[in-house]
Formats: sequence, C-alpha cells, structure tokens
Amino acid sequence: MSLALQNLLRAIFTALVLGAVLLAMYALWVRYQVEPVTRDGKVRADVIQIAPDVSGLVTEVRVHDNEPVHRGQVLLVIDQPRYQLALAQAEASLGALRATLAQAVREDRRNRAMPDVVATEAVEQGSTRVAQLRMQLAQAQAARDLARLNLDRTLVRAPVDGTTVNMTLRPGVYLNTGKAAFSLIDTDSLRVEGYFEETKLPAVHVGDPALIHLMGVADPIQGHVESIATGVEDRERTADDARLPNVNPAFTWVRLAQRVPVRIAIDKMPPHVRVLPGLTATVVLHPRAGEATPRRSLPW
Repeated sequence: MSLALQNLLRAIFTALVLGAVLLAMYALWVRYQVEPVTRDGKVRADVIQIAPDVSGLVTEVRVHDNEPVHRGQVLLVIDQPRYQLALAQAEASLGALRATLAQAVREDRRNRAMPDVVATEAVEQGSTRVAQLRMQLAQAQAARDLARLNLDRTLVRAPVDGTTVNMTLRPGVYLNTGKAAFSLIDTDSLRVEGYFEETKLPAVHVGDPALIHLMGVADPIQGHVESIATGVEDRERTADDARLPNVNPAFTWVRLAQRVPVRIAIDKMPPHVRVLPGLTATVVLHPRAGEATPRRSLPW
C-alpha cells in the first residue's frame, strides 16, 4: 500500500472519529439543553403532623414506627378518665338545670293563672327567671357537647391513609394540645417534583407523558405532567412593601437559568419498586400524540 493511500485512509478515519465525537456532543447538548429533561427531580409527598386536640398523658400507643395505617385508625389514646369525669360533671349540671327550669316553668304558669292574687311584678320576674334558665340550659348543653367532643378527641385517629414516621412516642408522655407527636406520610399524595430550567418551559405542557428514572432502579415509572408552578422566588430583590425596592446590583456574564417546579403525577408503578419521599429521580418528558416539541432559538 502506497504512502499516499495510507495518509488518505488516516485522514478519512480521523474525519469519521471527529464526526462521531461532534455528533455525540450535539446529541448530548440536545438531550440536556433542549429537550425537556432534568436530573434534578425528587419524590415528594404530603407530610401530616399528628398532634392531639386535647392535652393529657398518653396511655396507649397503638402503632409503631414506619407502620402503614388507614384513615380513621386509632393511633394513640390520651388519658380518658379525666375527660370522662368532665363529661359526667357536665351531664349532672345539665340535669340540675333542667329540673330547675321545669320548676320555674310550673311557677310561672301558676302565677299567670292567678292574676288577681299574684302581683304583676312577680309574674314578670317569674318570666324573666324562666328565660334566664333557658339560656343557662343552652350553655350547659353546649358544655356537655364540648365535654363529649373532648372525650372523643382523646382517641387520636389517622386523618389519611399513610405511613408513620419518626415514631418514638411511648405511654406516659404528657402531650399538649397542638404539639406534634410524630408525622404521617400521606401515601396517596406521592408524586415527583421535577425542577426544569426556565429555558425548557416552552416544551413542557400539562398532560405530557413522563418517564421517571429513580437512582439505582432500572425500571422507569410512568406518569404525566399534572401542573407547572406559577412562580418562583426572586432572590435578587428584597421584598418590603414599606420601602423602596432593594435590588442586588451585582451582574455576571454567566446567567444561571432559574429552575421551575413541575409536578409529575404517577400513573403506573413497576412491580417490586418502592417509592419513598426524598428519593432522587431523572424526569424525561415526551410530547403527546400528534404534538411536536417546539423549536427554540439559541439564547444568544
């Protein structure tokens, strides 16, 4: 083989390798800079803090850490005897007021039946006393209903289907009203939040199919775009309605694109795949059938 032919083959081989490299670089640029793809995705879910509506000692804890629970299931019990006594006291007060009111009504009727014997002032006082006792009876009924409600609230129930988290509560702990005892993950709210660069938003539409790749999991999860965030925080400006705008004067030639949250609803879960809030995910969006991804010009 002549030297000229060898040089020609080397040049062709070099050109092919260079073309393959350029083609691969272009494909990567389109993949990560143009197409609606993000590696910055997180599995998220609503977290509910379980707190009692009444104060008292915890007498029973009926669930364990990381245990699945169903809506309405009793999670823990607050000291009930105290609230049972309060209910009994409220019912006793209510009964006493009912007896007093019945006596006052009988006296008022008797006074009205004898206008010639009973003075008008006494009749009016009797009517006033009946009206006051009826108001006191209504207050006593409300107090009884409140005591009954407080007794029912000693059973802390699960508001949704979920899984307990950070469950270290034990019997004997005193809980105050509204103080969180542990958390509950709402399993029905599992979703993926993909943080897409603002330059890719023109290619993102509600309803677009999505493939979700969890880190370390081979099988993808199928979903679709449920919603797109309507705004992100402006970090260059200090928000203060009472003063002039305080805008950061610093400016660099390299401008980083803002990332906008896009909520991805999970449609189909592969078997034997466990999804937990906080896992990292890569989200790949695809245009819907009959819809093409819009072409966009370069940012310069």
